[in-house]
Amino acid sequence: MEIKERKDIEEKYLWDLSSMFESDEAFEKALDDAKAYLPRIAEFEGEISKSSEKLLEFLQLDDEIGILLGRIMNYAQRKCDEDTRIAKYQDYSAKAMTFAVSLQSACAWFTPEILSLTDEQIEAFYKECPELELYRRSLETVFAQRGHTLSAKEEQLLAAAGEMASAAENIYSMFGDADLAFEDATDSEGNTHSVTHGSYGPLMMSADRELRRSAYESMYKSCRQFRNTTAATLSAQVKSLKFYADARKYNSTLEAALSATEVPTEVYTNLIEAVHSGMEPMYKYVKLRKKMLGVDELHFYDIYAPMVSDVDMHFTYEEACDIIIKALEPMGEEYLNIVKEGLNSRWIDVYENKGKRSGAYSAGGYGMNPNILLNFHGTLSDVFTLIHEMGHSLHTYLSSHTQPPVYSNYVIFVAEVASTCNEALLMQYLLKTTEDKKQKAYILNHFLEQFKSTLYRQTMFAEFELKVNQLNEAGEGVTADACTEIYRDLQKLYFGDDIVIDDNIAHEWTRIPHFYYNYYVYQYSTGFAAAMALSQRILTMGEPAVKDYIGFLSGGCSKKPIDLLRGAGVDMASPQPVLDAIKVFEGLIDEFESLSE
Repeated sequence: MEIKERKDIEEKYLWDLSSMFESDEAFEKALDDAKAYLPRIAEFEGEISKSSEKLLEFLQLDDEIGILLGRIMNYAQRKCDEDTRIAKYQDYSAKAMTFAVSLQSACAWFTPEILSLTDEQIEAFYKECPELELYRRSLETVFAQRGHTLSAKEEQLLAAAGEMASAAENIYSMFGDADLAFEDATDSEGNTHSVTHGSYGPLMMSADRELRRSAYESMYKSCRQFRNTTAATLSAQVKSLKFYADARKYNSTLEAALSATEVPTEVYTNLIEAVHSGMEPMYKYVKLRKKMLGVDELHFYDIYAPMVSDVDMHFTYEEACDIIIKALEPMGEEYLNIVKEGLNSRWIDVYENKGKRSGAYSAGGYGMNPNILLNFHGTLSDVFTLIHEMGHSLHTYLSSHTQPPVYSNYVIFVAEVASTCNEALLMQYLLKTTEDKKQKAYILNHFLEQFKSTLYRQTMFAEFELKVNQLNEAGEGVTADACTEIYRDLQKLYFGDDIVIDDNIAHEWTRIPHFYYNYYVYQYSTGFAAAMALSQRILTMGEPAVKDYIGFLSGGCSKKPIDLLRGAGVDMASPQPVLDAIKVFEGLIDEFESLSE
């Protein structure tokens, strides 16, 4: 498939960013005008602890600034991601980040000053100024951080270091998306195929084993060539996390990261332990894959190839849109109407173009439409990606339209639930409506892939991230050799003895951008387990479950994330949803085997 320049793609397949800013000129003016907020913020320093009215006034100003900053950051990053080669939009992104850091620095006095108030004083403020009640939960989360908050001057210094702290992620992103190049892959007939971050997934799902092997070798030849550079970048990331954790008196970087979302560290460690206890179904899956592919040795370039041959399931983008609407019918009219609005109003940037950021995501916030970045190639996986990202967008939309600005952003712990619940509904729809035995097996193969890639693989990523941070916390060097050894051992643990652990896959850590997201990936696994439970609840209970679920999606951060999920009917403080999901995985393996006999 030829990768086009962006200017050659039809407008209907390009996202519309006008809900943020109508033009580059409007963005530039807003960014320039926004600097006037800095002196206004300074006027409140020393005043909010004296007057309930001044506190309310500042919190309302903070909402106003937050809405504008969200639009500025989103527009800059979306434009940059359209074509990472364009210096103008790289500059937009850099300037937006600089402004965000300056705002954070300007507000650094707020938390120490609020924490100077006693419980009695803040309760008196609520009585004097009833409008402050809106912000009670938000302020309570600040008071919960008493032991991790520094003096105003120290907080200002930490805030000023924010731009440097984001350097590792920015360097890795620019290196991987703009600079890293791969040799063409060659198929069994001698034809060449372009290898990019966007095309690599479809190539790995090819039925042509020689093409898969060639693309695999191409990817890791480049990644291994820069292993020391990548290790140094990852080392900078974990050192930055340790610096902030130490400065704020946390026991570990894990505690610091999860504290921000009010999630106990036991949720993270329980996930790893629960998955460790359920490795046998994963080993059963790997053995089944080896048998179905009929290979003497199973390699990691075989791990995404369909176990069902002679099934052509490719879709146009329009067909994919029709499928997801039908799959989401159990969610009811309110939900479906928003999905249709997104599909018809250019929320989505559909196709890969030269220089475009790889992968897929949904972004947005209060006062703007969500936007979805895809690199759509027409595979079954791409249909799942579309419905996945639409789940994120519906979560953003409903929270932003239901909650006031202060509670409109949901925390990352619940971020993957809506997206994965959508995927589970799509899977159930496809299995229900597909009569062809081979196609049904092909779809089951895909869902087994989801379990393997999300519940197991993302937990493996989470364990790697934890081990690398612990290595740094113990004073050991985060070197390429150390990372490769850790990763190789984890591959053996998670995939077992029926697959070849070669030196290429031991370097997979070099190409995973999520290791720069500060303990993010574990939530793919917890979110997947929660989504399995919620989708089953929706399909079996119907409208009452949908109502509970819509309430969860509309909750933003108005409650603790575990409490929001409990309201929807699932308790993620328990390992049970993970264990239940593993049982579902094993059952699907058995169903697949019966279809394949």
